[in-house]
Amino acid sequence: MEAHETVQVAGARRRLLILGGTGEAAALAEQALERFGSGLEVVTSLAGRLPRPRTLAGELRVGGFGGAEGLAAYLRKHEVDLVIDATHPFASAISTHAREACDAAAVPRLMLVRPPWRRAPEDTWLEVADMDAAARALEGLGRRAWLTVGASEIAPFASIRGVWFLVRLIAEPEAPLPLGRHGRDFEIVLGRGPFTVAQERRLIERHGIDVMVSKLSGGRATEAKLVAAREAGLPVVMVRRPTLEPGERVESVPAALEWLVDSLERLDDTQAGGA
Repeated sequence: MEAHETVQVAGARRRLLILGGTGEAAALAEQALERFGSGLEVVTSLAGRLPRPRTLAGELRVGGFGGAEGLAAYLRKHEVDLVIDATHPFASAISTHAREACDAAAVPRLMLVRPPWRRAPEDTWLEVADMDAAARALEGLGRRAWLTVGASEIAPFASIRGVWFLVRLIAEPEAPLPLGRHGRDFEIVLGRGPFTVAQERRLIERHGIDVMVSKLSGGRATEAKLVAAREAGLPVVMVRRPTLEPGERVESVPAALEWLVDSLERLDDTQAGGA
């Protein structure tokens, strides 16, 4: 990251709410505090379904808001000036709630959306619309499948027979996975990225994986699995992203910081004009 002098925010201290849970959200919180200093209060909200990141700059809020109405009430109560939705590309419900809440509370909103992975010429991807379609596509492609889709997305694969599953999760599932009986038809491995290509290659070789199922999440933390699959010649059932909410969006933390600069200046100009 290029060095920046601290930007002084004129007038009252401003409040930024980051809807987080991603590496980009954590980096944004840290760099926003570095950039704006004490003139900006940064609060990151996590859903609480996954372990917290090791470090997180600024204030932390954990738990749901109670839908769009609850989020709008939070924005008003805490006098939030700006919202950046930096949630996972597949967290469509919270992004919808963010749009509706920000519209209701008249709070400017930005979406920080990481770019999706791009298919290389050597890749064998079968792109599908959703997890149900992924489960249907998986039948016949292989007998030892690596699921990298998250515990909440496992149910559509429960009816598949004759396939053994390797399931990688960030944390132990809260409820038993609906895959086979007594663990005979699947194995869980735990890990949080970033992963290396060598690690992913060993995982594929150790478990005899012959097909992978993945979301088109993007990001560097888990991209190595696709490189390893490409090297091994594995087919990948790739679930496309849900349709993004309308609104302004950027693809990088530096671009989000520039939006913050411009938005804070507009807020100060509006306040000065009304004084």
